[in-house]
Amino acid sequence: MDEIKKIAYNCRKATFLIEKKQLETLTLREKLELKIHLVGCSVCRTFQQQSIMINQMVKGMFHSSQPQETKLDETFKNELQERIKEKLNGN
Repeated sequence: MDEIKKIAYNCRKATFLIEKKQLETLTLREKLELKIHLVGCSVCRTFQQQSIMINQMVKGMFHSSQPQETKLDETFKNELQERIKEKLNGN
């Protein structure tokens, strides 16, 4: 039961696994841990959706025949960073 609590309440590990999943295949244990966490964590589900979208956009930029200059507004980046810190510190 202790193992399940560690998984269910660990957003830091979940976000790591979400990003890892974008680059390589997760082990069976990692898939299970992530699935258990995502069932109960709407913040990480949103993070996963955004991560997938961002990775698709980045891949599209690198595979495009005409490179585009895309930048986020500094204020938006700072606010996003603060929100991420708040959520991670909450766990």
